[in-house]
Amino acid sequence: MNKSHSISAAIVSCCLLAACANAPGYQRPDMELPASWPAKQGDARPAAAAPGGHWWKIYGDPVLDRIEEEALAHNADVQAALARVLEARALLGLADADRNPAVSANAKGSRTGSSLATASPRPAGSPRAQNSARVTLDASYELDLWGKYRHASEASRAEMLAAESARDAVQLTLAAQVAQQYFALLADDAQAATLRRSLAGRQEKLALDRKRFEVGLLSEYETRQGEAEEAAVRSQLAAIGLAREKQETVLALLLGRSPREVMGGTLERGNPALPAMRVPEGLPAALLLRRPDLKEAELRLTALDARISVVRSQFFPSISLTAYLGSESASLANLFSGPAGIFQFAANVSQPIFNSGRTGFGVDAAEARRDQALAQYRKAVASAFADVRNALAAQEAARQIAESENARSRALVQAYRQAELRHQGGITSRFELLEVERNVLQAELNRIDAERAQRAAVADLFKAVGGGW
Repeated sequence: MNKSHSISAAIVSCCLLAACANAPGYQRPDMELPASWPAKQGDARPAAAAPGGHWWKIYGDPVLDRIEEEALAHNADVQAALARVLEARALLGLADADRNPAVSANAKGSRTGSSLATASPRPAGSPRAQNSARVTLDASYELDLWGKYRHASEASRAEMLAAESARDAVQLTLAAQVAQQYFALLADDAQAATLRRSLAGRQEKLALDRKRFEVGLLSEYETRQGEAEEAAVRSQLAAIGLAREKQETVLALLLGRSPREVMGGTLERGNPALPAMRVPEGLPAALLLRRPDLKEAELRLTALDARISVVRSQFFPSISLTAYLGSESASLANLFSGPAGIFQFAANVSQPIFNSGRTGFGVDAAEARRDQALAQYRKAVASAFADVRNALAAQEAARQIAESENARSRALVQAYRQAELRHQGGITSRFELLEVERNVLQAELNRIDAERAQRAAVADLFKAVGGGW
């Protein structure tokens, strides 16, 4: 075989090795997805339009808009997620830098004194002390024939995009949490106001009952019942007050406020609407795959898939090129003269032969990590569709519960008016009147909580579908 044939064979061999080293590109795992979102038959409500990133604006509450923006700007979890994105971008820069040549400038100077007492005397006429100065420009580069650095760069890029998706997931979760805590705080305020009105009315009635008891127009049994009802309302009011304090504290932490503001700050209140959302019929269910946490899981899987190729490339030779260009002289005066010029170009090939199977075990470990990420991705997708199903069901249930509680509250108010008339006419006892009054109070508290749940269910739906559609 002549020399040209040998070179051609070597080039073909390198191409075949490179083809073996590069695994097929990433492909999204096959999964059985539903064709579209489940739609409730006979639902006359209009389909919701996609509100974009600021989905909370559907509530029409400027206060909620402000605290959402405050949370996204100052929340500690969001800031940590932003820092992780910056870290991932820097690591991507490092991975990309490995694909380029490295060039450095070096300068070295020395003065060496020779011994007069060694067995090998100095050459005649050579000075005992010698000077040396050297200035070089060094360059090194490793050929990426097997895609080691290219796949490492792809993995780092996927990890950076995964960090950005993780940041988006944190922001989406935070926005839903802020909205839910805000709605809970407003519900506590409304329930506290209801209990204060009820307490004032019962205290007024109790004062009259005690006067009637003193003159013998009311029995002690009925008076004690009034005292017990008044104490029960005071107990409920204290519990609601505690819940409200906790809600304010949690919300202040979510907003990223300072310790001083957490201890003594106040939170502004607004008046959010009660939106009733419906996902449009025929919307492709595959849109859910753009949910930030699912994008993050898939990008982590992509990165680990690329890492397998990085490890697999260690089976093949490493070819590196080095060179330097500069000057070397015994005196600084002649350092940059023509005769002082030096240079070197070198190539190095390193081929692993025996390392006790380390590379193979490394590939097995990388594939196992990829398989773990694949299992987690499949689980995350299934969980996401479960979240959507639960959110759709919860929203519909919350709407029906709110309508029922509103109807129940109105009916009990009318029943209480009738009970008062019947009690004044001597038809019903005072105990029956107190029972109806207790039911009216509880129905009003339930109605307020149902409105909170209805607002929160809408926020849950937007969180489940990734912020809109």
